[in-house]
Amino acid sequence: MAFTPLLSPPSALVFLTVLQPQPSMQVVFFIRSLLKIYTLLLLPYWRPSHIIIGTSGMQSSYNLVADEFTAVNDLIIKHLISEVGLVEDISHYLVTGGGKRIRPLVTLLTAGALGNAQDQRQIQLAASIELLHTATLLHDDVVDMSSLRRGKPTANANWGNASSVLVGDFVYSKAFQLMVAVGELSVMQILSETTTKIAEGEVKQLAFIGDLSLTEAGYFDVIRNKTAQLFSGACESAALVASAGSDCQRNFKQFGIHLGLAFQLVDDYLDYAGDASELGKNVGDDLAEGKLTLPLIEALRITANTNMDQHRHLSQIIEQKDLSKILEVINITQACGALDHTLSLAQNEISQSRDALSDLPSSPYKTELLKIGEVVLSRTH
Repeated sequence: MAFTPLLSPPSALVFLTVLQPQPSMQVVFFIRSLLKIYTLLLLPYWRPSHIIIGTSGMQSSYNLVADEFTAVNDLIIKHLISEVGLVEDISHYLVTGGGKRIRPLVTLLTAGALGNAQDQRQIQLAASIELLHTATLLHDDVVDMSSLRRGKPTANANWGNASSVLVGDFVYSKAFQLMVAVGELSVMQILSETTTKIAEGEVKQLAFIGDLSLTEAGYFDVIRNKTAQLFSGACESAALVASAGSDCQRNFKQFGIHLGLAFQLVDDYLDYAGDASELGKNVGDDLAEGKLTLPLIEALRITANTNMDQHRHLSQIIEQKDLSKILEVINITQACGALDHTLSLAQNEISQSRDALSDLPSSPYKTELLKIGEVVLSRTH
């Protein structure tokens, strides 16, 4: 049984808010009641394609762990039930708002590659990983003052910064409840260190806003913590739960690091080479926020040696966060080779991720893990 409603209850709430900026208590009560019915009775039968099929190239990966992936989605929804209506409104708006769910997918494929896919603890782990990611998105959008994610208004755009931060804390707490349920102290240690690194990465990125002296090495330090660490923690934890040996755990940890680095490199590449309609966010968001990602860092380095006038012009645009000159920035990063350099490094990271699993016996799960790297390189959003 499956169906696709015109509007999910979280979307309906936002829709009504747009039509009626100050809805009556009766309207709010009705939508929240609908949300509870949706959560408890209807969601198990609703499998929206934009959640299950985040990227068409990964469809075979989702198919391989379809039952486990469904169990992860259901567990996520179950753990976001709250007595506080606003918490549910924001949480469900996020988790039903699309996305590739690539981190729990990698977790489940890792478990499958080690013969442990059906273990309930792997389901709990994968759900915990996705909730950690969801919480970071809530906080990131507030820090970045983002208004668009996955083609929809961000939670902070709809409900305000304070609500988004507090609900982000709620989602974090739910993630750690699931970690406890896994019942492995070592998993708690890995993922608590992971969340610490993510927070440090975000703070480092904030400290580097507008810093024209940021180097490629400094940039990699940021994205290793901010993005790659969660991929790494997911893979290492799944291997640990599967009772894999220490060498195997280390290999999966390295696989996750390199996959995560490639994912962020491509993400930063697309901010200057992508299409806003496909990205689900505005092209040039990084420039508007004053973030120096690798395309800008490399463009500044190259132009400093080849065209000082262009270097000064680009520096001024970055310092002023002048989004009106985004086409100029795109042309510079393309012409000087900065975008090609970024993509080349992403390809190198994927190559290293493949090397990390070279000793892993062949299986459909390994095939799909390696295929994810190919999809990361070819993604357009």
